[in-house]
Amino acid sequence: MDLSTTLQYDTDPRAAADRAADLERTGLDAVWVAEAYGFDSPTIMGYLAARTERMRIGSAVLNVYSRTPALIAQTAAGLDALTGGRAVLGIGASGPQVVEGWHGRRYDRPLGRTRETITLARRVWRREVVEHHGITDMPLPPEKGGTLGKPLKLLTRPVRDSIPVYVAALGPANVRMTAELADGWLPFLYVPEHAGKVWGAPLAEGAALRDPALGPLGIVAGGPLAIGEGAEAVRDRMRPLIALYVGGMGAPGRNFYHDLVCSYGYEAEAHAVQEHYLAGRKREAAAAVPAELCELTCLAGPEGYVRERVEAFRESGVTTLNVTPVGPDPARLVARIKEWL
Repeated sequence: MDLSTTLQYDTDPRAAADRAADLERTGLDAVWVAEAYGFDSPTIMGYLAARTERMRIGSAVLNVYSRTPALIAQTAAGLDALTGGRAVLGIGASGPQVVEGWHGRRYDRPLGRTRETITLARRVWRREVVEHHGITDMPLPPEKGGTLGKPLKLLTRPVRDSIPVYVAALGPANVRMTAELADGWLPFLYVPEHAGKVWGAPLAEGAALRDPALGPLGIVAGGPLAIGEGAEAVRDRMRPLIALYVGGMGAPGRNFYHDLVCSYGYEAEAHAVQEHYLAGRKREAAAAVPAELCELTCLAGPEGYVRERVEAFRESGVTTLNVTPVGPDPARLVARIKEWL
């Protein structure tokens, strides 16, 4: 497995990026830059491009509603040029709360938009003259108000014509499409012990349709990392994050994270978290998150236990272990984990 970390969107972006860049020297292979409705990913990724030399830099994730497929492809190509071929494009449909609540775009056809973005981005990177009519029109036709547009190709020449595309997906249909089309998969709240039950069938169905030229599907998953005492405190740090997504990232009946936790077998707890969160009781929502879920989404505890968790992620098919080091010496933790991989 490779080793990566994620820059959280609720911290000082420059300081977080500097810390991630420092970890490059200890063996970190990749860094993912989150966005949600915080600072935009590409700006921070550009800063990381100037601060690093070896590790891959990925977006996690750019949603497929707030930017056109052409802009997403341009952004990835520009970052790939700045990094000398180290960019990874992480995209996803996000959810109704972010798309409608923040960007003011209707949350419709998430699978179609994601599929179209992947297809069009790869055409853009190959510098094809793109004429496409679907959810997105390139160019805009006269019957939809277009007047002067004509098909174009990317003006500049990309460093690579096949930038890796990773998709954040949770639902069966989206995971199936990811296994068919994408270079990699970015699941969230990934529990290795439940992964086969929840996603095994859609992954296999998508893989059966996959172009062999794409190679095996990469899978990026992990969690907070701490070795030694204080594991319970580290696990408890997951509570507000899980509560935010399970409780607040969508309305009842339209929250993918809530549905995922239910599929893990925590249905009553997921309902309680959502009820508290939507009523504004965030502390109670965090307290309602099951302790077992916090444990299984972390790599925290004595060294022997953490090694077992690393192997559980590996055995479930994870190809890049994504960790958030917790403690006074992140470099030591990254170096230690890197020895095991």
